[in-house]
Amino acid sequence: MLLVFIMAELIFLSRVEGEKLPWKEIVVNVNSGHIMLWLARAFVLLTFQFFEANLSFGWLENLPIIAQWIFTIFAWDFCYYWSHRTHHEIPFLWNIHGVHHQGEHFNLSLGIRNSWYQPLTSLPFFLPLAIFGVTFEQFLLVSAFHYFIQFYNHNSLVNKSGFLEKILITPSHHRVHHGTNPEYIDRNHGGTFVFWDKLFGTFQVEKPDIKIKYGTLDKYNPTNPFWANMMPFLQYFGFHINENENRKEFQLNDSYIVIGSLLLFLLLLIYVENEKVWEFLTLAILFVIIFLGTITLGSIAQGRKRGLIFWVILTIPTVIGFVLYFQIKVVLVLFVLSAVIIHGLLGLYHLVIG
Repeated sequence: MLLVFIMAELIFLSRVEGEKLPWKEIVVNVNSGHIMLWLARAFVLLTFQFFEANLSFGWLENLPIIAQWIFTIFAWDFCYYWSHRTHHEIPFLWNIHGVHHQGEHFNLSLGIRNSWYQPLTSLPFFLPLAIFGVTFEQFLLVSAFHYFIQFYNHNSLVNKSGFLEKILITPSHHRVHHGTNPEYIDRNHGGTFVFWDKLFGTFQVEKPDIKIKYGTLDKYNPTNPFWANMMPFLQYFGFHINENENRKEFQLNDSYIVIGSLLLFLLLLIYVENEKVWEFLTLAILFVIIFLGTITLGSIAQGRKRGLIFWVILTIPTVIGFVLYFQIKVVLVLFVLSAVIIHGLLGLYHLVIG
């Protein structure tokens, strides 16, 4: 569903608004390594479940169920506010969260661009909910509700939201948060409700006379998801790697990279859909295919020939072997895997004629 919304917005921006879309940035947003995020969030949920089962004081269990849900909705957002604000104010955490801010264009695809490590560093801020007595089911459903609101807040089509501007973090408020203008830096940290920012002095209304500049102050916006996630993290610890984005060995049409990114996202959905029914080895190999595909496709976007070579190896013999060894028979899964193989064959064609 998220992918449908993203594509609908991009089509509108391109066909109706006439914007030239930054496809390579969009590819990084959509293909920023969500398989790693899925693994990290699984750890978060297991940890929350452990705290609820073993360390909860059960302070909420005697409240009416509606009161429990109301508390969880507001308490979750309070925890998110402080997690988000802290990730902006502490340099180590900013080098993780900053991945989300690297994008220099504001649209729905930016809403799903996050660091591989973000769920892990956010976890401590939410564990008090388990200690207070929020159940695992309540935490899971309320998290999904809030994250959907935050996804919506990245849309580029809504200007102002009327009276909701006084209650919620709207797209207008969140555009401010992504701005690098001096007036906008480290403002509007809320996730769903705007009153945390107003209460703690970090609220800033969007000014109509100021054109918002997006991205990060250092303007680091790589086309390879691996470097997008790892470079700020490595630099914090003193590692300096020269990954020259301008050194290109070949150039492929953006549509090839976009289609590859969409195929990887579909593979991620297949992984999620079959996580509870497929055996560990099947899931492990699919995990590796998706993760390595994310890196190699990013290398192709950089114009690296080695990236295309590894992509061909990954998408033709590896995927064919995966289908045959595990005897994949589900029609929809076979369709997606076949599309991946065809995409790899097109890459092989580019290698031969290039």
